[in-house]
Amino acid sequence: MHQDRRTFLQTSLLATLVASFGPSLLAAPTSASSPTKGPLKPRRLRAGDTVGLVSPASATWAPDELAILQETILALGLKPRPAPHILDRYGYLAGKDADRAADLNAMFADDTVDAILCVRGGWGCNRLLPLLDYQAIASHPKILMGYSDITSLLNAIYAKTGLVTFHGPVGVSTWNAYSLDFVRRILFNAEAPVLENPKVLGDNLTVTKDRIQTITPGDAAGVLVGGNLTVLAAMLGSEYLPDWKGKLLFLEDVNENIYRVDRMLTQLKLAGVLGQIAGVVFGKCTKCGPGDGQGSLTLDEVLNDHLRPLNIPAFSGAMIGHIEDKFTVPIGIQARMDAGTGTLTLLEAAVR
Repeated sequence: MHQDRRTFLQTSLLATLVASFGPSLLAAPTSASSPTKGPLKPRRLRAGDTVGLVSPASATWAPDELAILQETILALGLKPRPAPHILDRYGYLAGKDADRAADLNAMFADDTVDAILCVRGGWGCNRLLPLLDYQAIASHPKILMGYSDITSLLNAIYAKTGLVTFHGPVGVSTWNAYSLDFVRRILFNAEAPVLENPKVLGDNLTVTKDRIQTITPGDAAGVLVGGNLTVLAAMLGSEYLPDWKGKLLFLEDVNENIYRVDRMLTQLKLAGVLGQIAGVVFGKCTKCGPGDGQGSLTLDEVLNDHLRPLNIPAFSGAMIGHIEDKFTVPIGIQARMDAGTGTLTLLEAAVR
């Protein structure tokens, strides 16, 4: 009898609260900082779609670059829409933090914009992360693409919302046939291709360019995350990185002395990142030399030192990075890597 009376009182109290505050009281709490179950996929690109152009990082110093970019978008059968602050300058940045973040937030919130392309990388995206409206981004999922410093936005938005983002060409990239092929297949056609380096013999008897190096043979499957090594290392300790457990990590960099690559990989190791991942694909480290000192390690030696002891599949040399011919790599979808053949196979479409 006592139990029945307590149940009656609890039910009466709940009814009173619902009457006062509405049915939303009963809803489970939601947060834009918690990714949804499974990837949140943006809609694929179609002819006639509008592409928002933003400059979230370094300034664009040559107006001709913007003109060329808009002509490129038109040649793709799409309509360019530059953000209001796209040609702003604040020192080395493309305008004040608040303005650059406002451009990005507005492009996501605008339902007449179908995709967002970053003009260039450089530096500055980390400064925007606390200013982004992740709830609005999750409510208006759309393609966001770029690389280098854009790594910051790609991983933060995926970590906070579950939205699949794209490590691929920026606006000022070379939109050649090789790179464009992956853009079309992944973003327009919703294909799940194999990302494999070209095997061009030319006048040689074997492939001499863009060869892959197997660090640890084997294959592994997992969700793709990653991007620029310098940017990821600078984000460690923040709330804007994804859960690393069981992920396939891809990396690239440019203009870094070998000892700096060593230092940043050591940082990933000490932070516990390398101990959680299922596999590593290291792309290109463009213009990464030994520096002025004598007795430098080579890049291969540094990668071997850090990756071989993990006993997980790993290879280097993939077409990811500051290069003309590049893959478009989705962040947030399932893929399988084969370190022996140097291939990365997407296991699902990245767009719907």
